Amino acid sequence: MSADFSAVGLAVGHATDAKGVTGVTVLRGVDRPFRGGVCVFGRATGTRELHALAPSAQAGRVDAIMLTGGSAYGLDAAAGVMRWMEERSRGFDVGVGVVPIVPAAVIFDLATGDPRARPTAEMAYNACDSANTRDIAEGSVGVGTGATVGKGAGRPSAMKGGFGCATRASGDVIVCAAAVTNALGDVRGADGRIIAGARNGKGVFLDSAKLLMADTPLSGFRQGHNTTLCVVATNASLERGELDQLARAAGAALFKRITPAGTSFDGDAVFALSQPDGPRGSLLPIEMLATAALEDAIERAVRQAKGLGGFAGLGDD
Repeated sequence: MSADFSAVGLAVGHATDAKGVTGVTVLRGVDRPFRGGVCVFGRATGTRELHALAPSAQAGRVDAIMLTGGSAYGLDAAAGVMRWMEERSRGFDVGVGVVPIVPAAVIFDLATGDPRARPTAEMAYNACDSANTRDIAEGSVGVGTGATVGKGAGRPSAMKGGFGCATRASGDVIVCAAAVTNALGDVRGADGRIIAGARNGKGVFLDSAKLLMADTPLSGFRQGHNTTLCVVATNASLERGELDQLARAAGAALFKRITPAGTSFDGDAVFALSQPDGPRGSLLPIEMLATAALEDAIERAVRQAKGLGGFAGLGDD
């Protein structure tokens, strides 16, 4: 069953181009903005408005996070989120109107489907409009539509990635996590075994990390085609500096569940969000909950993904 994001004040919406094999996902406040932070782990990122999340940023608010396919072209879709927000007078008040604060990040999916297919502003608008706090679709939908994993031995050996979400709670504190898993590396289960990744012609996992450490010439390997984007959100009230810390701590899930992760050929990033008026919580247990929830979300992203674009998925019937 999909996670319930109502407790953290977020709604999640998707728009999917199944023919072009790309899509966009928006996480927006249900009825108010939130505080945000971010930590970037990879060095092949495509982003927009990340500086708006800095503790020193003037606005001090975030209205939505957009995760999109289409590589850097997909960043244009943020105009649809801006329009949806402006129509509802949601954004940073500048005296003559509002300016919505919409940080965004992209995955590379141009080689999965039609390379000319990119998420549009209209798709992002529809994702905002259809966003729900419950019954959130997972797998090969939204930003996860064109996601793949296990590309260390080249794309022909890869499997389908996707979008997943999960929740962890302790007492009054709740953390929800979402991830689009589009990794260079393989995805591992809680027991450490590879569950999705590079395979040989007989369906046996090759172990991307071992292949890459051996510096073996790999047929079909391409740089910069990989990014796992994550969001962790809590009902606890955290300051913006603490949210940067939370994003960094939750990134431990990347390195436990994806091998390798955060490389020079990944654009991995983790966003952290909280409601300003939530209960005050201690940072360390929230970090632990966020890491656990994000591990679950990364795994669900591949377990729920159905095959698409010629890549087999664990969610195939």
